[in-house]
Amino acid sequence: MTERHLLSGVEPDPARDAGHPEPPPRVGFFTDTSVCIGCKACEVACKEWNAIPEDGLSLTGMSYDNTQGLGASTWRHVAFIEQTVPEREAPEQAVPEPQGRTQLPLADGTSPAAPQEAGESTRWLMSSDVCKHCTHAACLDVCPTGSLFRTEFGTVVVQEDICNGCGYCVPACPYGVIEQRPSDGRAFKCTMCYDRLSAGQEPACAKACPTESIQFGPLDELRERAALRVDQLHEAGVSGARLYGEDPDGGVGGDGAFFLLLDKPEVYGLPPDPVVTTRDLPAMWKHAGAAAASLLGGFALSFALPALARRRGTR
Repeated sequence: MTERHLLSGVEPDPARDAGHPEPPPRVGFFTDTSVCIGCKACEVACKEWNAIPEDGLSLTGMSYDNTQGLGASTWRHVAFIEQTVPEREAPEQAVPEPQGRTQLPLADGTSPAAPQEAGESTRWLMSSDVCKHCTHAACLDVCPTGSLFRTEFGTVVVQEDICNGCGYCVPACPYGVIEQRPSDGRAFKCTMCYDRLSAGQEPACAKACPTESIQFGPLDELRERAALRVDQLHEAGVSGARLYGEDPDGGVGGDGAFFLLLDKPEVYGLPPDPVVTTRDLPAMWKHAGAAAASLLGGFALSFALPALARRRGTR
């Protein structure tokens, strides 16, 4: 039987550990960035379904990005990363074109795949980022009001009517996902459309994705599907393809939303080796207890030793 309230390590059933007696299979997201086209349909669907206020109506000057990152009013964020790579590396790094796609020439008669400078090639990396719904969610562990809770689906949700705006969850998140809304100080983040899950529907972002870059389903099934996809890309010559956040032995016990990346996590603005920030709390409390006991012992000795010396002097 799994120990309750684990803060780190492998956790096979977080929903049951949270108190749900007969939870359904844990669900999550698998985002395959190799087929993301940057259409932002997920961003729009997320905002419309969850009635999230706008937070970026103008371009930031950083590529085609108008939101820059996840936040209290951006629960899905599409990153646009433009890279210049040596031409000799391009065949290995580029994602192969789907069979049957026609590549039309540009207006000047050149091929769209032709490098702009001799010896160089350009590629776009696009990825739809979201809350990871960690197996060991530090934001949930530090919440003093119970505003954050684990659902029967294994996801992590904020109850905005209970949040008191303390902000403890913000620095606790190893991904920098959760944020307080400036207008009232309360914390907000992706709920994986908990209301839709409760009604047997998939989240709005996955429903709206036209290329199935965002896939939703039972987490174990998604992990198997993702491993097969990585093998497929490696066989096609995409040597940089890798999974991020799927490992149950990882620093957060495996993410409920994990990714297939075509480059290092840092390129996408993701931490390379995230660790749940509450992992060392038990050891810290033990050390604090030992330190307190030492102080009390020293304090007691400071009174006891002079008293003993006086007793010996009177004999």
